[in-house]
Amino acid sequence: MPASPKFELYVDKAGKFRWRLVATNGEIIAVGESYDTKDAAKNGIASVKANAAKAEVVELK
Repeated sequence: MPASPKFELYVDKAGKFRWRLVATNGEIIAVGESYDTKDAAKNGIASVKANAAKAEVVELK
């Protein structure tokens, strides 16, 4: 059974909190900016969860 997609929350080399969204095949498909606190990073994840499904696709030329 394939793994579920997941958000990984981690601390980078600069000591900042970051997240990445990992697909079921293990590929990183999205990354967040750096955050000063774990709570701020969790809020970033919540924002992606809440807004991604409603986001339109815009082609840039």
